[in-house]
Amino acid sequence: MRIIVCPDKFRGTATATQAAQALAEGISSPQRDVVTLPLADGGEGTLDALGGSNRVSQVTGPLGDPVQARWRISGDLAVIEMAEASGLLLAGGPQHNDPLAASTLGTGEVIAEARASGARRIIVGVGGSASTDGGLGAIRAMEPIVRFSGIDLIVACDVATSFLNAPSIFGPQKGATEAQIELLKRRLSLLAEMYLDEYGVDVTNMPRSGAAGGLAGGLAAVGARLVDGFDLIAEEVELEDAMSTADLVITGEGRLDSESFNGKVVGGVAVIAERHDVPVVAVVGERDPETTVPEGISVVSLIESFGSERAFQETTACLISVGSRIISSSAP
Repeated sequence: MRIIVCPDKFRGTATATQAAQALAEGISSPQRDVVTLPLADGGEGTLDALGGSNRVSQVTGPLGDPVQARWRISGDLAVIEMAEASGLLLAGGPQHNDPLAASTLGTGEVIAEARASGARRIIVGVGGSASTDGGLGAIRAMEPIVRFSGIDLIVACDVATSFLNAPSIFGPQKGATEAQIELLKRRLSLLAEMYLDEYGVDVTNMPRSGAAGGLAGGLAAVGARLVDGFDLIAEEVELEDAMSTADLVITGEGRLDSESFNGKVVGGVAVIAERHDVPVVAVVGERDPETTVPEGISVVSLIESFGSERAFQETTACLISVGSRIISSSAP
């Protein structure tokens, strides 16, 4: 029996790697071929999904303080997770963030270092940002932009939001008041005009350009490609090839809701599994009872199985237990 274990993170309680390892431990047996492929959708966890860090750089944090940003370089490929340099958690969460001052400068510093280190293909996972600076800080750190000529700069996005919609959709999550959101909208509008004048690229209504407070749009203005994060990661780890010969796929995430089937990991895995007629079990921390789950997917909720307190405090132990339950009910 060949089983692919490919969850997303359980935000705040288990990384995708930890979740995959726990589920695999629960189903491990000499009679089973278990393959773990931790996944992400372009947001937090992208770095781990693509091999984990092997470099740490001191860069400028979102509010100006120095931070230690993990990133990866292997051959001519670099993988950068913007949350490591410009993330909301580095600013102390929404209650301590300054949404007007927060900058992507540090992310640009990591991108520049990756280029200086010989990277010719640079993947930037965006998500979990403190800033809504439209990527201006990052671009300033990357200058002169001409040195990125011929470099394949790829932005893995976890949302399809356009540039000017970023403040209203994500501003409240970053601690912005209504007045600050209006100011951020005006800033991005002026910035879009500047990008058009300087680089000849109109990011205003570009799909995904609003990801990470417009960082995606700023990078697109200087030549980056904006792509669906899940699709990129699935291709990099050869997920479809692995699933094509599987007997069972186990995926998962912290919360299952309607967004799970809108570019997120669980929905993306389900689409691939359907192509190969492979059954899917989605193990989740909690599930929205109003969400309709597509045919062919079984859902196991840790909260429903173990109660809220244990699900949050002993997530990996619960995942190990669930793994063994799944096998006992589905394996021959």
